[in-house]
Amino acid sequence: MAVIELTSDSAGKPLDGANDRSPNTYTHEMMRDIDEAIVRARFNDDVTCIVLTGNGASFFSAGASIQMLNSVTPGFKYNFCLHANETLSRLEQTSKLVVCAINGHAVGGGLEIAMAADIRIARKNAGKVGLPEINLGVLAGTGGTARLTRLIGKAKALEMMVTGELMSFEDAHACNLINHIWEGDPDDFRRDILDWCSQFTLPNKAVKAVGNIKRSCQTGPEIPFEYHLALERELQAALFNSSDAKEGIAAYVEKRVANFTGE
Repeated sequence: MAVIELTSDSAGKPLDGANDRSPNTYTHEMMRDIDEAIVRARFNDDVTCIVLTGNGASFFSAGASIQMLNSVTPGFKYNFCLHANETLSRLEQTSKLVVCAINGHAVGGGLEIAMAADIRIARKNAGKVGLPEINLGVLAGTGGTARLTRLIGKAKALEMMVTGELMSFEDAHACNLINHIWEGDPDDFRRDILDWCSQFTLPNKAVKAVGNIKRSCQTGPEIPFEYHLALERELQAALFNSSDAKEGIAAYVEKRVANFTGE
């Protein structure tokens, strides 16, 4: 798997150490690499968008390595799941927009990673999605039961997980698990994803506004509605004091394209 950072002066480059050692499965070492890549991107003000995608054409990710899980202790498995929870929560809560480019099958832990992204785009006819952990006698324990239920509703999520059935990209799109399905070969798909994501880099978008929108959408549904409205007001008040808000309003009045700086 690759974690790609987008900046205003870059078409997108993989972050060092964020590449999976296998196109199909992930290990604790790879999850640590992803965690470190997320933290580096979070602290880099030049990075405004993060793209997750798989290597090759067949798999986004098939999830955790079964061979690895078969060779470790129950305690290690628990901490493996805990660290994955922490990593994906960091990804979900970072102010950077996270786009998942699903270039192939995304099953098990692979789908759990994808669900922590903000926007999911799949390559047409490239694979399926699902959480088939039931076939191993376990559940999707790195955020799968929690995020899938929130994304597609309890009834559909429960059915999908207890049957272990895989879902086509088209069906996943129909239940809002996938935002878009794009045609193209693997190289074109990655290039099109990076081109599309460039709209979220400076000076095209006010990145503070993007971050605050994300925070409101991520945090708000977990708190009472009136608290969500209060959070929204506080986030808006902070934006009204930003240079980019002044620029955006001025550009609208002057009928020109805004030139956002991230300030």
